[in-house]
Amino acid sequence: MIHKSFFFCLWIWLSRGVFAAGTNEEKSVSVTEGETVTLNTDIKAQRDNQILWTRHGSSDTRIAEIYKQNIDMFDSNVTFGDRLQMDSQTGSLTIRNIRTTDSGLYKLSIFSRNITQSFSVTVYAPLQIPVITRDSSNCSSSSERSSVSRCSLVCSVLNVGHVTLSWYKGISVLSNISVCDLSTSLSLPLEVEYQDKNTYSCVIYNPISNQTTHLDISQLCHTCAERMQPSPLVWIVGFVSLSVLIVVPIFLKWKSKQATQEGNQWRRPLVRSTQPRAKESSLGLQTFQGPSYV
Repeated sequence: MIHKSFFFCLWIWLSRGVFAAGTNEEKSVSVTEGETVTLNTDIKAQRDNQILWTRHGSSDTRIAEIYKQNIDMFDSNVTFGDRLQMDSQTGSLTIRNIRTTDSGLYKLSIFSRNITQSFSVTVYAPLQIPVITRDSSNCSSSSERSSVSRCSLVCSVLNVGHVTLSWYKGISVLSNISVCDLSTSLSLPLEVEYQDKNTYSCVIYNPISNQTTHLDISQLCHTCAERMQPSPLVWIVGFVSLSVLIVVPIFLKWKSKQATQEGNQWRRPLVRSTQPRAKESSLGLQTFQGPSYV
């Protein structure tokens, strides 16, 4: 006599085999904007297979179908242009140069096998590199008189969505802020001591990528007194400017004096010679002429 437990196990096995074929399994797919993603069917299409892809939103939209090895892309070119492709052998769907607007739920239906499968596609915008700047608004005499001066910093990113921005000290998280909206600007403050030797970094990340900027305290953090001191370039510019102010007037005065002397030479009056010049006559005798002018 067959034990009742055998029939119970057989029923479970059969129910799994029958109903599993129609189970709607959902897979999550995350990708960065601009990349190419393929939603695989994991089968090899048979001649009589009918494979349909739909996109779920406010209403279900048919985007691609293969039936008896003939492919129909419906009106998908309106939304996807030439970025959508369906494999004639497997029925897999490929989206090239994917955009954030392509995010959503895609449903695969294989009618001959009673299989349905959903793909939740999330497209993330490329991450920007965080920018760390010094907050100079606290540079006051009161802060300078404090026993331990601190440097105020801000890490910022612009036009991001579905990300988390964090400050790290070594590998430990100091603070973070998250946003789920699109095109949002984030900023996260941090205070460190001027002589702090620890390693700090600002990190922005989403589920598939991250960007990091490391803090250089010696480069960004200077006391207010140090920041008020002119840089070497300022000294050089000041020296050159002072030299020009001194040298140019002296040069102009010298040129003016030279021009005056040359003008006086040209305007010198004729000098009358009071000494007669001797002239030898044809008889060998010297005669004297009257005064001449030179």
